[in-house]
Amino acid sequence: MATVALGSPAGKWVMVSTILASSMAFIDGTALNVVLPALQKDLNATGADLFWLLNAYLLILAALILVGGSLGDKLGRKKVFMWGILLFMAGSMACGFAPDVLYLIAFRIIQGIGGALMIPGSLSLISTSIDEKERGKAIGTWSAFTTILILAGPVLGGALADAGLWRYIFFINIPIGIISLLALWRKVSETRDEDAGQAIDFPGAVAIALGLALLTFGFLRMPALGLNHWQVYGSLIAGLVLLIAFIIIENRSKHPMMPLALFSNATFSGINLLTFFLYAGLGAGMLFLSLNMVQAQGYTQLQSGLTFLPFTVLMISIARFAGAWADKFGPRLFLIFGPATAGAGLLLLSFVGQTRGASEYWTTFFPGILVFGLGMSFTVAPLTATVMASVSDHFSGTASGINNAMTRISNVFANAIFGALAILFFSGALQDHIKSIPLDTKQKQEVITQAANLGNAKVPKGIAPNHEKTIEIAYHHSFISAYANIMRLSAGLAFLGALMAVFFIRNTEVKKE
Repeated sequence: MATVALGSPAGKWVMVSTILASSMAFIDGTALNVVLPALQKDLNATGADLFWLLNAYLLILAALILVGGSLGDKLGRKKVFMWGILLFMAGSMACGFAPDVLYLIAFRIIQGIGGALMIPGSLSLISTSIDEKERGKAIGTWSAFTTILILAGPVLGGALADAGLWRYIFFINIPIGIISLLALWRKVSETRDEDAGQAIDFPGAVAIALGLALLTFGFLRMPALGLNHWQVYGSLIAGLVLLIAFIIIENRSKHPMMPLALFSNATFSGINLLTFFLYAGLGAGMLFLSLNMVQAQGYTQLQSGLTFLPFTVLMISIARFAGAWADKFGPRLFLIFGPATAGAGLLLLSFVGQTRGASEYWTTFFPGILVFGLGMSFTVAPLTATVMASVSDHFSGTASGINNAMTRISNVFANAIFGALAILFFSGALQDHIKSIPLDTKQKQEVITQAANLGNAKVPKGIAPNHEKTIEIAYHHSFISAYANIMRLSAGLAFLGALMAVFFIRNTEVKKE
């Protein structure tokens, strides 16, 4: 199929349309983390509600993104991409008007369906439209600009949340989507895999969607019910069985949504394992960092968003060139050094205890964010370029879908597992802090029950006024203790991602097969 130069008018329109459309999904994720405290307060949401709000979108996205990639390859990448944008815009509009948290969770599912059709299309269009010799630079440019737009999300989200306008996080997708659709319609040519069949692997999609949903449900119910409750172990076992069934379905299907043969390439397998571990650590770390800053450290939501500006500067300075450097020198060293450095940044952030607010940012959170940002700047573009370079062109949509699915699946597991662990860590620390407070058994239980709300925990009614301040301090210290444990686990996952590059990535094996 015909390709175009990156600097040509056609190449520039491909980049503009894919960057803008992709940014809708990514901005939503980062901005939502910052506005969660305001959303939780306005909608009276529990901690579990917040994790479901994140996971409703991620579950559908993870389950259907492989179908989205396959549909693009078979039916036309531009066509499927545009339908995804339309659905995402519709879901965003509905989210903006959601009257309560249950409606918001339901409308996030619509966003997830749109995202599943939209996200794989961006990289697939780039890989099949841009000349091969410039593909690494194009993917690096996409990575840099989308990351910059992603990191604008927290600043925008913080400003809107502080103004009581957190719903506009969803409304902002409408003009971005309209511009993307017009650019695609008028300026971008259609591409498809002419050899692909038309059958879609719906049994596989159902198996992975139900499997992930059941695993997530089990982990989110664990803090309240314990591991021995039938809802918990039943959901976890059923979820694992369905994921095993998904592998069997894919192995036997004539038109699998995730062709297992792709994993015979060690580089493709390794880069997806790296993606899974790194982005699980990234997702959990960034979520709890935002919650900690606003709910425990006293930052406004705008201040919390602004703390990621050093990350943005690093991405602007480095990420655009990292893909080209990886093309020239090979990606292996970048994919070892980058995740390891990101892990070191998360580890540094775990040692930040109670501070006196944003005035101490430069000596507390800034060093860790700086190191973390440096690591991610050297990782994002080489990782994406390696995924796309390790498969042939007619699998580009599927490969992009698989790698994006790994990112979302890792976020689902991180939100579910780390959400459960955070409540357990919070409860354990809280029990130690309130031992010395003269409360009866019922009052202690009511105080501990508030752990389900994490940083939004409030002193129960009926507590003597002279104990209220002590309990508030206990909530703060317990949340910070839970945050520290989560950040150390997140750092461990990033280090594990670096090990995947050590074991699996070889520069000589990053080639089309």
